[in-house]
Amino acid sequence: MSSDEELLEALLAGEHRALARVISKIENRSPGYRDLVSEIYAHTGGADVIGITGSPGAGKSTLVDKLAETYRDRGETVGVIAIDPSSPFTGGAVLGDRIRMASTVGDMDVFVRSMSARGTLGGLSTATADAVKAMDAFGKDKIIIETVGAGQNEIDIVRTADTVAVLVPPGSGDDIQTLKAGILEIADVFVVNKADRPGSDRTVQELRDMIQLGDGGGMSGGGGHHSQEVIDAHDDWDGEVEDAEEVTGWTTPIVETVATKGKGVDDLISEFANHRTYLVDSGEHAEQVRGRYAEEIRTLLREDVHALLEERLAERGGIDDLAESVRQGETDPYSIAGELLDPVEDCLDELETEDA
Repeated sequence: MSSDEELLEALLAGEHRALARVISKIENRSPGYRDLVSEIYAHTGGADVIGITGSPGAGKSTLVDKLAETYRDRGETVGVIAIDPSSPFTGGAVLGDRIRMASTVGDMDVFVRSMSARGTLGGLSTATADAVKAMDAFGKDKIIIETVGAGQNEIDIVRTADTVAVLVPPGSGDDIQTLKAGILEIADVFVVNKADRPGSDRTVQELRDMIQLGDGGGMSGGGGHHSQEVIDAHDDWDGEVEDAEEVTGWTTPIVETVATKGKGVDDLISEFANHRTYLVDSGEHAEQVRGRYAEEIRTLLREDVHALLEERLAERGGIDDLAESVRQGETDPYSIAGELLDPVEDCLDELETEDA
């Protein structure tokens, strides 16, 4: 048995040390990581994946801490992936494996891992999605992704989480109007954290007005960031849809919390459970998963084709030599790109011929 096979076996057996090693291998893109992730896929699908995002200072880490503590009190195991800014020197997470989960320190059934955003716009890299799969295969009941909170680009969390909670600090005022075209639209649940502070009532009312008006691309009746199509048959449902029109949409709830005191956390968990039920009963969960896998396939293809083209560029003397030839007027970028892609197109044509 190879070392990777032993590592996978240990992961599936519930060894936390193996989970840490698998995630490190995924994040570092170590040799053999792809084969490892490929084997993991067959063991996924059991976890609820929750995304927590919002502006810096909204109290995301404290809320995640209390969520993890409450889930553990209910007998469920938790995995937390905290997306941190990338170090400009190493590419790793600036905060490292941070200890901000004070309530669950020492609890082996709460596994916390910081990961680097690695410069991706939404703060979520392909490695993060693969790490979620590792935690899922390990057997974690709930997986919480806490993002760095870098603004509207956080919408990438949609590609990984089943349910997205957007934290809105009290007294946001005009900020809600500014953000509603971006990060607010991805919310399945709005959370007004620090609700004991002045301005929280106004913030709740402004969010409620937005939802009732249906302003912002489907926050009411459209299932948040999910497709509005109802899937007639899907993996999570034993029954059949008798009348698709009877399945009502998801209206984004607003939950007030004071995370430092644990207030409102039970209500928030209830809304997460309600959204999960909605996803399954409406068929959107199957559509969601299908879309996620489609995006993963596209991403892997882009990565692989890019790597192949980099090799071709090296064979042609490197990008600088090609750029110089363009500067000298000997060729142009379009011609170079076409020449580099010709072998790829020829191979695809050959495959089509063989299949025919």
